[in-house]
Amino acid sequence: MEFRHLEGFVAVAEELHFGRAAARLHMAQPPLSQYIRLLERDLDVKLFERNTRSVRLTAAGDSLLEPARRVLAEAAAARRTVLAANGGEVGRVTVGFAGASSYGALPRLTRAVTSELPGIELVLQGQTYSGEALSRISEGTLDLGFVALPTRGGISSRVVRVEQLISAVPDTHPLAERSSIDVAELADERFVAFPATRGSAVRDTAMQACLNVGFSPMITQEAPDAYNLLTVVGAGVGVALVVSSAQNIHMEHVAFRPLTGDVPTMSIALAWRSDNPSAALHSVLRLAEDVLPTPPN
Repeated sequence: MEFRHLEGFVAVAEELHFGRAAARLHMAQPPLSQYIRLLERDLDVKLFERNTRSVRLTAAGDSLLEPARRVLAEAAAARRTVLAANGGEVGRVTVGFAGASSYGALPRLTRAVTSELPGIELVLQGQTYSGEALSRISEGTLDLGFVALPTRGGISSRVVRVEQLISAVPDTHPLAERSSIDVAELADERFVAFPATRGSAVRDTAMQACLNVGFSPMITQEAPDAYNLLTVVGAGVGVALVVSSAQNIHMEHVAFRPLTGDVPTMSIALAWRSDNPSAALHSVLRLAEDVLPTPPN
């Protein structure tokens, strides 16, 4: 039983006319009639009752029609899948992220992939800070990560956002009454920060901002992600230095204030291993250029 014989059978069964079925298949009628004879011989059944005026299915032909349609549909789906995989449109891409910078960008990317590349599954791995993400990308256990620059050898990247460092203080704190805050004014405050052992670029940048004005911050509590960190700030436990995207997290009892002076910025990038051969990854990267464009200088 050959696919072309089944295609010929389905065309004749649906048209109930050999001439129209042949035209539909873009072939001459005699070869189509030969397909049907070969299929009948292979199955040892008669599929059509034919005379000079009409064609109709036999009981055997009628019982074959739906299974034949399913076989052809599955064959077509298999072909589409193979072609899509060859073009990078089928597969799994692991994505590491952490912090407020990815909270806006990641949904835009995932929605675009779902819409434009439905054969690709994004496997999202949260609380993957920059240092950890870069290590895992280098090791090959992570395909793509939202990281802060700089990266390291063997890793390619493209900037998708530039963040300003800002302050987050309890709304009952006296500094919340100010329109802006100098980092030096936080010298005597208790700080809430991201974990020291996870490679958080936000923590490193915040620590450097404090050191630049002459003090080492007193960290009294760590939080695993931006939501938890801001919850702790809102509870009055301490203050924090966060990226400007954190303002998109609507948290009660937290006041965000810009910092004055020479405030560090952070370039947030998509990063991937330069020699990663995954066609699915490169399809996602091409789509990301549209939905997460590089910001202007």
